[in-house]
Formats: sequence, structure tokens, C-alpha cells
Amino acid sequence: MITLDEILVADDPDSWPRAGFTVDPEGLCRVGQVRVRLVGRGQGKRILSWSLRGVDPALLDHDAYGGIGTSIDGIPTTVSEVPAPTPAVHPNGVVQIDHVVVATPDQPRTTDAFERIGLAARRTRETDTYGAPFLQTFFRAGEVIIELIGPATPSGEAAAGFFGLAFTVDDLDATAALLGDALGETKDAVQPGRRIGTLRHKQVGMTVATAFMSPGPAAV
Repeated sequence: MITLDEILVADDPDSWPRAGFTVDPEGLCRVGQVRVRLVGRGQGKRILSWSLRGVDPALLDHDAYGGIGTSIDGIPTTVSEVPAPTPAVHPNGVVQIDHVVVATPDQPRTTDAFERIGLAARRTRETDTYGAPFLQTFFRAGEVIIELIGPATPSGEAAAGFFGLAFTVDDLDATAALLGDALGETKDAVQPGRRIGTLRHKQVGMTVATAFMSPGPAAV
């Protein structure tokens, strides 16, 4: 089974505690069975890469020199055999990463790349929730869902890339009370019976688009 081990993020380690996360002295934020490693703004911004367990490195896209596989349709990827961490307790009530959002201009191409390494598409839906219609295709990597978003008709040849993170919390109202005006208005989520609130991440010094969701049935 393919599982998500670690997400590398170019955020300063002192920014995530402002959003109620517990961060270890070395910049490690342990969320459920996933490590989020905060490496500072010196390396850029947003999500830089991820590591996956259970993937054959030979199935990853190779670099320009034909060396070891380094990506999935342009998404920087490494292979890990490190055991899952012990989850931390977070003041904001986060218990796990609900989903990682990946954006692509070409849904069939990126879906094929995921399926080639062993991540099977669970379902696809079309939505216009955020304006122009687009597709959402869902994959599962252990406890985490990968949500691939993009136009129904391919719109370019650019690589796929990370878009943001959504976290499941114990009590969304308590999270909203803790974060105050740093969290946007909570509303019904696309998933039946769940609610969601979007973090005003720049307000707390983060660069990753972030949302918090109430508990609920599995989305896939």
C-alpha cells in the first residue's frame, strides 16, 4: 500500500504555531501519520515536495540525465521507508491531514502518472463550487486523500504541482474560536455532513493554502 510519509514545506517553523500547530524544535510538525517538515523561506514558498512509502523508484519520472526517479508528472517525489511518526497533539484540534490538493492542466495525463506508480483513481466528479467548472479526481495514500484538480479538457503542458492542504479537526467550532479572524467563515463542505473553514494563511505568516474540516465519513 502506498502511504504518504512526509511533506516538505518552505515555511518558517515559527509560523505554523500561530495557526495552532505543534512544531518540534527541529521544525517538524507531526500530523497523524504524516510528517510536515518546515524548512524556512530560504528555499522558496509553499509545498516543495513529498515522500511516499510503497513506491517502486523505477516507476517515477526520471530527471533530465536519466538518473533516479524524481517526480510524478513534475511533482517532486522521493521514496521513503521511514516508519510513521507518533502523532502530536495540536492546540487547533487537528488530528490528521484530510487531503493534499494537487493541481494539473491535464487531468488524464496526471491521473495516468499516479496510476502508473500504483495510486488508483477512486472517483472523479465535476464541480463549479469555486467558479468555472473543473474536475476533482481522488486517490488514497494511507489515511490521506490526494485530490487532483484541473479542467475537464486539458489546457496546457505544464507540470502538475501542489496547491494546498486540508486538515481534519476534532471540533471545527473550537478551532474557529482559537484562530479568531485568522479563519474565514465556516460553511458546509462538498462532503455531506462536513463543514470547512479556510485559514487566512498569510495573516499568520504561512505560504500554504490551508483549510480545516470537521470530522465526517471518509471522502473516498
